[in-house]
Amino acid sequence: MSEHYYTKQPTVEHDHHQTEEVLRGYKLVFGTDAGVFSKKGVDYGSKLLIETMKFDRSARVLDVGCGYGPIGITAAKLCPDGHVTMIDINERAVELCAENARKNGVFHVSVMQSDLFEKVKGHQFDVILTNPPIRAGKETVHRIFSEAYECLTQGGSLWVVIQKKQGAPSAKAKLESLYSEVEEVSRDKGYWILKATK
Repeated sequence: MSEHYYTKQPTVEHDHHQTEEVLRGYKLVFGTDAGVFSKKGVDYGSKLLIETMKFDRSARVLDVGCGYGPIGITAAKLCPDGHVTMIDINERAVELCAENARKNGVFHVSVMQSDLFEKVKGHQFDVILTNPPIRAGKETVHRIFSEAYECLTQGGSLWVVIQKKQGAPSAKAKLESLYSEVEEVSRDKGYWILKATK
């Protein structure tokens, strides 16, 4: 089986790239590499989540599976009075993410290597954002949903992007079994944006 991005220490040879994106009106620069998700540029699902997500300027935000940081770094631009924590199992992605945060001038962030919620257990967030690692399997994706619930403040929300063909209907059903309210905020090109409120 070939290695994929849901790996603690990618062994694939480095292949550095730089990509520029305009996200929510901000011109952002991201360094990427082989062995991380969507290395050639921000994927459509992440872009749709970025364009759709809503929260207060002072929100405490968690980005689960942050990759090289497009979702979390844009979130940090949108909540200048808050704090964004970005976590990923992939050490290479975490290094890139920390570097990209500095490069884009966001300093009210924490970036850490964490197997799902391992390093943030006991912390509370107003908003959790995720483009979940589908290739890690349904069990991992559903674990993100249930562990996110524990980390959310009452009334806090989990925002998820997932493709219909990769299990959006079953993801929605799982969320409905855990959260008090689940809303389909957007659908585009086969991608669903789901917002689950605790």
